[in-house]
Amino acid sequence: MFVALWGASAAARVAAVEPCGTPLPDRDGWSIEQEPRLAGFSPNLLCDAVRTFVESTRNRHALVVERHGKLVVDAYRTGADRSTYSIWASRTQFDKDQLHDVRSITKSVVAVLWGINDGSRVVPPLATPVLDLLPALADLRSGGRERITVADMLCMRSGLAWDESGGYSRWANDEKGLFWRGDRPRYVFERPLAAPPGTLFNYNGGLSAVLGQVLEEQTGSSLQDYADQWLFTPLGIRDWEWEGDLRGRARAFTGLRLRPRDLARLGRLMLQGGEWQGRQIVPQAWVRTLLSPCVAGEEFGYHWWSGNVFVRGREVRWHAAQGNGGQRLFIVPSLDMVVVMTAGEYDDGSIGRAQRYLLQLVVAATREHAGEPAESAATPVAVAQEVAPIETRATFRFVTEEEGGARVYVHLKVVPRENLPFTTLRFRVRDKSILAGLREGTHVKFRAERIDGENFLTEIRAVPPCVRFQHCD
Repeated sequence: MFVALWGASAAARVAAVEPCGTPLPDRDGWSIEQEPRLAGFSPNLLCDAVRTFVESTRNRHALVVERHGKLVVDAYRTGADRSTYSIWASRTQFDKDQLHDVRSITKSVVAVLWGINDGSRVVPPLATPVLDLLPALADLRSGGRERITVADMLCMRSGLAWDESGGYSRWANDEKGLFWRGDRPRYVFERPLAAPPGTLFNYNGGLSAVLGQVLEEQTGSSLQDYADQWLFTPLGIRDWEWEGDLRGRARAFTGLRLRPRDLARLGRLMLQGGEWQGRQIVPQAWVRTLLSPCVAGEEFGYHWWSGNVFVRGREVRWHAAQGNGGQRLFIVPSLDMVVVMTAGEYDDGSIGRAQRYLLQLVVAATREHAGEPAESAATPVAVAQEVAPIETRATFRFVTEEEGGARVYVHLKVVPRENLPFTTLRFRVRDKSILAGLREGTHVKFRAERIDGENFLTEIRAVPPCVRFQHCD
């Protein structure tokens, strides 16, 4: 009986995989490409990436791949999910018509809305002090708060004391107050400065809430109505929800529910510099700003993220809107590609690494990175093993020497990540000087290569420790 059930389950899973996430036509206006080769993919490698999604032990829900304006992959799974107001998760069968919580991707959408010039308002310059836009908070124009600019808010470098660590189920999380406080801007700005404005990144949903409220006051529209008129309807997004707070107000920091296929529309809009089907919906200059780093070398920009994956030794840059639980909208300009992922692993920071690994597999399936011939039968793991160098987070432990100092090894405690290609925690060092200043317990990021069966450390640098449940590589 057990064997029969297992066989039926396996057969159903294989049936779900085939034909490798090929999208079906719909009335939503998307062009469909059912031949991956014509979209510039190795069919075998792309199918491998889809199988990694479908057969994953992670609570993944959707994988959508769009390239050159056409959907190439549209794959879904059944999994547990819950809203921000739910304590318990329920099992949901996801498909192309099912809305999904996108969590903090909402923040990135609000940032897009902020830059739209609809004729009813003048978009405030980035250098504008935010309290100039909030006259009701005139009594708080002291202690350095008066220097906090729009740019500081979008870059989450306000300097205001704010704590979102420890997960969003923790009642002491400062985000909780945004759900019920009557005066959200005052709740955010009445805090003292923990750092000078513009100097320190600190993830703060309250800043998004304030920007959303300012936008509502300037336009005379609710966020929902403004988004519908100036963004969603022009993009052809008809089925969406924006959950409110306990007072019925729109939440600019979370709350949007969208179909993954419609998230891909937003990605295509960003790739095309704010233009959609011949209409400039978002100013091109504003899109460039959103996708620019606030500080060189940092991943967080103006409410959008940036990063890279390495495929066959080549760096591939991406930008993204990201949400708790594994919600991802990746855009890859060099490949003219959008990748959307949804999942239900809320408050589990490791899902971020798993989603980036899946992105790496999709990138590795493009003809530009798959190698020759285009239809290589290499498995996803084999592709990952050829990725070099790979940057990984770890904790520095100690150094050992062998053969009278001729061989130097560094021992690291490596943070787990999906399909990590290294097999040991010991790495040989050619240049001992790169270890200068590192001591036991130091948090580091490193790159290494596997040469002739041995792991060689090529780069290592000290980094700040991760804050649990916040974005961290």
